[in-house]
Amino acid sequence: MDLGVALYTQYIYETKWQKTSQKDALRMIQEVMPETDAQSTLQYILSQTQKGKTVTLGACRFKSEL
Repeated sequence: MDLGVALYTQYIYETKWQKTSQKDALRMIQEVMPETDAQSTLQYILSQTQKGKTVTLGACRFKSEL
């Protein structure tokens, strides 16, 4: 499943970004938005972060580089 993309996450109340595996990102998505399809949401997040964007989902932020 890992597409070789470095993924970093940050909760909005944190100051530091943490490198996160895609498995952990899926878990975070499921916790924050349990009603969504976590796999599809992760694919969307990965596609947007590869474009240099930061994606906010609930209280989590995702990006691909520091």
